[in-house]
Amino acid sequence: MKKYIIPIFLTLCIVPFGVFAQSDSAIYEGIEFDMPKVQEPVFADYSVSIVDFGAVGDGLQKSTKAFADAIDDVAAKGGGKVIVPRGIWLTGPIIFKSNINLHLEEGALIVFSRDFDDYPLIKTSFEGLNTVRCISPITAHEVENIAITGKGVIDGNGDAWRPVKKGKMTPGQWKKLVNSGGVLSEDGKIWFPSEGSKKGHDSSTNFNVPDLIGDEELESVKDFLRPVMVSIMKSKRILLDGPTFQNSPAWNIHPLMSKHITIRNLNVRNPWYSQNGDGLDLESCKNVVIYNNTFDVGDDAICFKSGKNKDGRDRGMPTENVIVKNNTVYHGHGGFVIGSEMSGGVKNVHVSNCTFIGTDVGLRFKSTRGRGGVVENIFISNIDMINIPTESIRFNMFYSGNSPVLEEDQDAEDESRDEKLEPVTEETPSFRNIFMKNIRATGSKKAAFFMGLPEMNLKNVQLENAVLHAKEGITAIDADGLKLTNVKVLSEDEALTIYNSKNIDVSGFSYGENQNPVKVLGAKTSGVVFSKKDFSDADNQIQQGNGVKKGAVKIKH
Repeated sequence: MKKYIIPIFLTLCIVPFGVFAQSDSAIYEGIEFDMPKVQEPVFADYSVSIVDFGAVGDGLQKSTKAFADAIDDVAAKGGGKVIVPRGIWLTGPIIFKSNINLHLEEGALIVFSRDFDDYPLIKTSFEGLNTVRCISPITAHEVENIAITGKGVIDGNGDAWRPVKKGKMTPGQWKKLVNSGGVLSEDGKIWFPSEGSKKGHDSSTNFNVPDLIGDEELESVKDFLRPVMVSIMKSKRILLDGPTFQNSPAWNIHPLMSKHITIRNLNVRNPWYSQNGDGLDLESCKNVVIYNNTFDVGDDAICFKSGKNKDGRDRGMPTENVIVKNNTVYHGHGGFVIGSEMSGGVKNVHVSNCTFIGTDVGLRFKSTRGRGGVVENIFISNIDMINIPTESIRFNMFYSGNSPVLEEDQDAEDESRDEKLEPVTEETPSFRNIFMKNIRATGSKKAAFFMGLPEMNLKNVQLENAVLHAKEGITAIDADGLKLTNVKVLSEDEALTIYNSKNIDVSGFSYGENQNPVKVLGAKTSGVVFSKKDFSDADNQIQQGNGVKKGAVKIKH
């Protein structure tokens, strides 16, 4: 089989769709659903500087009280701007009130305290579950008409909180980290910043909730209960415009159960080794625009959620009416992601003009049995991807928490497909009506992976006008209504493999010099239609497995 390599000069000449800034007026153009105009906050013409309230910008003295007093003053005057001038401003948590615009002038650096005593435990939601965590460095709960603007930097001092896996660091980095203090796990493969952090990890059976100890012991593991850096909950008319948000303890920016949100012109950064170092997690939010941002993070970059399992279903609040345009993502587990905590549903989402450079996955959809929830009416277009180490497009309904690029302690078998049919209940996740067009990817490991559940297939997923260059082609498993139109796959093996899928329509399909470009497998496969003009010898180039029933594959003229 011939290998296909895009010459470097051609790769460098590809102009990403997302290189041109998207104007505010163009955000609502070409939207496929009825999208309300997002309401932006408006502020009174009143401003104060935190310096007026005793803040000292030396990075040594805490200015927590100065931030609080400045916010109180502006709120009491009916709202306005709290100015953070050039300097290094060390502080504990900043708690918003309504009608506040926290404005960071160029050269302003807010650094949050490494003193865990500054962060009391509160009841909140994390990773889709109702739980207890430390209060976030920036907290905006049940407020309205707020903003964070300007050209400064907000640093969450996340390295004080985060455990680090040995496999994510070079030997020199690991040695330096261990010598800095902290404690190691019993097997020596995870570094923790404190004994309390390690105890919390050892008290958790799954992810980040210490379920093996009672509430009375949570204080002893508060170092482990890392907060998201920016927590915006049950609020409305929110604007984030301009600053850099970096080095968060857990997720970076987390709007939750909020509406009318504008996120633009941000630089969102986390170390690539950061555990749970997501960029933006939009959860159970409504009427949102996200544009002209750059992400370089340790986990998923732009991720949509709506609660996990029963907690998410009981909340019953989908993420809906969202526009994502003109964003660039460098490192991240996924460029654009839905799930896995999507139990309240996700619907009416437009994603376009984005560029993913070396993200673990490009377009990532993930869930598992037990979640429930419906993801539907997702429209994705004009996406450029390069050097994706796994799949350019990935639907995985057997997600168990593994990173796309497996880490040292992860096993691919944990997410292996189970063919056994389970009853369809409120716990069965459903992904349907997802439309992708004008997709370009070069240098991926796999072109695309569409995998539903045996009892709840992926339904009505369409890919149109795509050029996918990868070592491996497209695989479709448990899909119903998959439509591939004008898709070109340049791969080293089969361009398309279909297994136990039905109502598949493939037309305008092209591939390299592979003489056996298509495999159709599985006794449950039916209604697969190809176009004869796409093959020089369709009868031989479309290989059918022994279990495929007669008439399951048709070739139209």
